[in-house]
Amino acid sequence: MIGRRCAVIVIDGLGCGELPDAAAYGDVGSATLQHLAAAVGGVRLPHLGALGIGNVVPVEGTPPAAQPRGCYGRMAAVSAGKDSTTGHWELMGLQLPRPFPTYPNGFPRDVIGAFEARIGTRTLGNVPASGTKIIEQLGDTHVRTGFPIVYTSADSVFQIAAHENVIPIPRLYDICEIARALLVAPHAVSRVIARPFVGTPGVYTRTERRKDLSLLPTGPTVMDALRTAGIEVWGIGKIEDLFAGRGLSRSVHTHDDADGMAQTASALDAMSGGLLFVNLVDSDMKYGHRNDADGYSRNLERIDERLPEITGRLRDDDVLIVTGDHGNDPTTPSTDHSREYVPLLVTSPRLRAGLELGTRQTFSDVGATVADALGVSWRGPGASFLSEVSR
Repeated sequence: MIGRRCAVIVIDGLGCGELPDAAAYGDVGSATLQHLAAAVGGVRLPHLGALGIGNVVPVEGTPPAAQPRGCYGRMAAVSAGKDSTTGHWELMGLQLPRPFPTYPNGFPRDVIGAFEARIGTRTLGNVPASGTKIIEQLGDTHVRTGFPIVYTSADSVFQIAAHENVIPIPRLYDICEIARALLVAPHAVSRVIARPFVGTPGVYTRTERRKDLSLLPTGPTVMDALRTAGIEVWGIGKIEDLFAGRGLSRSVHTHDDADGMAQTASALDAMSGGLLFVNLVDSDMKYGHRNDADGYSRNLERIDERLPEITGRLRDDDVLIVTGDHGNDPTTPSTDHSREYVPLLVTSPRLRAGLELGTRQTFSDVGATVADALGVSWRGPGASFLSEVSR
């Protein structure tokens, strides 16, 4: 049976200006989209621009559209935190009153001790660090001793780096599973992440065989409501990781954002109805965290170039939503996520065009709109904007 489809594409790390509580997160002045565009002398996004991204905030190189083809606005986060899990959960109607635990001084000795006892070996590191930097610093010691490298960041993550020839991938995933089982309240971190790498001293490189083990969602989501109603929910990219597999009927992991856009187009060719939930991670992972404004802007341009492959596959009743999950301003001294508004772009062959949606009070308006569009009752957070954008 052919039904309505909703596609939600999240450009990871795409913020558009500091939230009112940014000072509490050390993010005053952050404005990812505006700053990266200015830093490179303009970012050219003709297709996102046509939907209204330049109407949301000033974007050098992408002027406001005189007659936007989409509806546009921005959204505020109400959940405590600024990580990908928190942002994606809120998009699907699960808001967090307290942030996930973070470890600016490394993990407590009892946590590391219990982990080492379970895996039968010592560990290296146990500090907040850049993933590329820590394998430069400790890679040789790891190769010599065989001890896995444990590190964290400003996010709620327990990351384990290992050379694939020293700790084979199956074993690395096993010890990540051990860590995930150990890290319960009060140390219930958002994600345990396997960070494999290869190479020789001085030229270590992380591989694509990263694996994220997320905490199970702590409450119901719109995805759960859809699945209970028998509606398909497909995840593209790291969606499966962020929701620990819950609420999904099918998952596709991707190599990069080009693959993510290609897989999204293929999914639209294949799925008859339901939610297609997509995460494009490169802007955040490859560029935002490395303060690479040029790389970030070029990646946005590549995403924009592929956007017609998505919009061209929309049926009359379909709804496409493009947004972000937090900021990651590559022009600030910080290499971490930033507490920002995210843009909201909505389009469909049958929806209104050029409507300003203003500032939505929560990311959960996206989930509420998806539930509304797919005919599923949702009594959780969020206010549907479907009636506003409908003709």
